Amino acid sequence: MDHGKVRDAVVTAWTGQVLPSLSGLVEIPALSPAFDSGWEQAGHLRAAAEHVRDWIESRGLPGAHPEIIQLAGRSPVVLVDVPATPGATAEGTLLLYGHLDKQPPFGGWSEGLAPWHAVIRDGRLYGRGAVDDGYSGYAATVALEAVHASGGEHARAIVLLETGEESGSPDLPAYLEHLDGRLGDISLVVCLDAGGDDYERLWLTSSLRGLAQATVTVTVLDAAQHSGTASGIVPSSFRIMRELLGRLEDSATGEIRIPEMNVAIPERRRAGARQLAQSYPGAMKRKFPLVKGMRLASADDVELLLNNTWRPTLSVTGAAGLPEPANAGNVLRTATTLTLSFRLPPTADAQAASAALEKALTTDVPYDAKVEISRVEAQSGWSAPDLAPWLAAALERAGEVVFGKPHRSIGVGGSIPFMEMLGRLYPDAQFLVTGALGPDSNMHVPDEWLNIAFAEQVTEAVAHVIDAHARS
Repeated sequence: MDHGKVRDAVVTAWTGQVLPSLSGLVEIPALSPAFDSGWEQAGHLRAAAEHVRDWIESRGLPGAHPEIIQLAGRSPVVLVDVPATPGATAEGTLLLYGHLDKQPPFGGWSEGLAPWHAVIRDGRLYGRGAVDDGYSGYAATVALEAVHASGGEHARAIVLLETGEESGSPDLPAYLEHLDGRLGDISLVVCLDAGGDDYERLWLTSSLRGLAQATVTVTVLDAAQHSGTASGIVPSSFRIMRELLGRLEDSATGEIRIPEMNVAIPERRRAGARQLAQSYPGAMKRKFPLVKGMRLASADDVELLLNNTWRPTLSVTGAAGLPEPANAGNVLRTATTLTLSFRLPPTADAQAASAALEKALTTDVPYDAKVEISRVEAQSGWSAPDLAPWLAAALERAGEVVFGKPHRSIGVGGSIPFMEMLGRLYPDAQFLVTGALGPDSNMHVPDEWLNIAFAEQVTEAVAHVIDAHARS
């Protein structure tokens, strides 16, 4: 391909056509189903899907057929089927994935910014869903357009945009089954729901952690009692909860004590962590807004990287039964509820981990207190296969002509359920999991923003990979 024409096509499309439409998408409050029980009646997810489908349809991509598919009771997906260019020799289907659903708005946005209000300022597009990852369908489409504009080739391509990723993609297995006959044999997956540690190069995701989550309630009384009357006689639900948590995690080190949640870390992943730590010394401490005097979990950057990518961790992400301090009386409460969120190593069996978690919480409960488990979720992680020679060469070329720097690989502490599903369904496929997320792009929190110039570069790089795949 003529790289100058690739760049011109990408920049022209982003400046004149992508940003206005993407801004409109930001302003649709398309909350993921887990955060809006009335999502179907609200119609925002459908509106987001229609908005992007209509934009793709307007592009006139040769032979492209954009449509919305919605199975009964499930959030919709956008599917765009694009026939191969005449010169493509690769077998199989190219699948480009993203999602249109969003996290809740969250409070505390800066002055002049708001979750459902798109603002372009200093090369950034602010608004919920801009970088996570409303831009992905646009980037995928523009990358295909750039291939055509520069004389390149692409295999048969499917753009698949779901609307449930932020809820753990519960409907995606049903859609993959429904579409099985239409997707064909997928040989390359491009996922644009990721990113890296800076905006200077293309970052490849080498692994994703899994998830085991549950809400636990410990109940000790049918009615609350005066703490002076009942304490010392009736064990506190909070103390019992603390004892149960001690079965799960070493509170001094954070080490997870459930065997099913731990795996042996592959040497190649340890080597990758060492290489990354050497290239960015001290980056872990600079990455987060620590309070003054706060220390990280380790002074060793390699151990911090492995903690975040290949070791299980526990976060308490919700609580109930505890009044606000200003309203706290001398009361021994009836119950304590916590939501426990475990991030699991990429190769851990999430179902086995979840079963072990439930057993640990409900077996030999102190004082025979009542323990209830609800809102259970388990999702296995993913570890990328080794790069095929053609993909390694394409990435080297993209690094050289697009960024002027070689790409890097990084393990990610979060999850993308779609990757685990496709990894199982298409074990021989190649995977390019990348994207425009950066260390300060604020996904899920206030002031989420997209680095526009970086998103353009990611789009260019994807165009080069698409062309190389067509000739592989």
